[in-house]
Amino acid sequence: MALDLGLLLRRSGGGRGVTTAYLNKVGIAVPDNEVHEAFIGFAANLLPDRGSRLLFERMVKRSQIARRYSCLTAPNLGDDEALDGEGFYRLGQFPSTAQRMSRYEAEAPVLGARAVERLRLGEGAETITHLVVTSCTGFFAPGIDLELVTRCGLKLSVERTLIGFMGCHAAINALRIAHHIVRSSPKSRVLVVCLELCTLHFQETDDLDRLLTFLLFGDGCAAALVSADPIGLALDGFHAELVQKAAEQITWNIRDRGFDMMLSGQVPMTISGALRSNSDRVLAGRTSDAIDLWAIHPGGRSILDAVEGAFDLEQSALLASRAVLRDYGNMSSATILFVLERIMRRNLPRGTSGCAMAFGPGLTAETMLFRTA
Repeated sequence: MALDLGLLLRRSGGGRGVTTAYLNKVGIAVPDNEVHEAFIGFAANLLPDRGSRLLFERMVKRSQIARRYSCLTAPNLGDDEALDGEGFYRLGQFPSTAQRMSRYEAEAPVLGARAVERLRLGEGAETITHLVVTSCTGFFAPGIDLELVTRCGLKLSVERTLIGFMGCHAAINALRIAHHIVRSSPKSRVLVVCLELCTLHFQETDDLDRLLTFLLFGDGCAAALVSADPIGLALDGFHAELVQKAAEQITWNIRDRGFDMMLSGQVPMTISGALRSNSDRVLAGRTSDAIDLWAIHPGGRSILDAVEGAFDLEQSALLASRAVLRDYGNMSSATILFVLERIMRRNLPRGTSGCAMAFGPGLTAETMLFRTA
């Protein structure tokens, strides 16, 4: 009987016995409450003058975001003093960090389990050997990892890793860890969960830049299965590009009134310059023309425009990223997996090449090359 040598090589990741890790499937979930317009109206009321409000409205219209979701209850349209029905955000009485973390403890496990359910693991949940969780919007112990073990029917012996406070690029780091696990132990089946409740960290401020930053973010969770089974996307390589001189352009600090983000307007220009000048490293010696699929973290419209310009891409190249931005906003670490999930829905030829990319504090660009299996 003839052997398909090509198939054997693909399954081993090459001709030298190196195992390839595959992103087999992705499940996504968001809370039930769509809050984008309500948040816009409430934020506009925090601005002190008509000029600021008009500028705010213009910038919001340019954001290309139509919907965002929150674990908070539905907006209370009859109360101008509170954003949500239960008054979690009430003028002059915004919650403390402790109150925000209590809400995270209650809501995060529910959303995380919902995303894992979308993977339809069934009895396969008991075959999961490793669990990697990323989150930068809440912490508690025993934590979300142990909650997921119980809620999702994982073995009590599952090996757990928590990636905390890395920001929007943490999912790429989680996939890198899963990639290393599978390559070192080919029978491993790694569950990756990226869970963020960004709307728990709205700040009461009349600073226009801070309000515009917050208007990007929504809540969401993505779960992914990584194994040596040649299904989905083959994970071919990873690269981190650190722009240390721009470290202050993205910051994320824990304060008395929640987690406080600063996102400089210089970030798109910094990203564009770094990618353009280091494209050979980022793309592992390839040209952008050799990449068929682009999964770019939609940190905002201007971020996507910057990546598009850095690699001279056609406008159609980032359709998946722009669609996720429109439908969900920026969900921090979960967002790039939402983009990959959308790409994986397509009926693509085997061997189609791709590049995934996400950005965060540091200032860091984390990239991953992949191909369809």
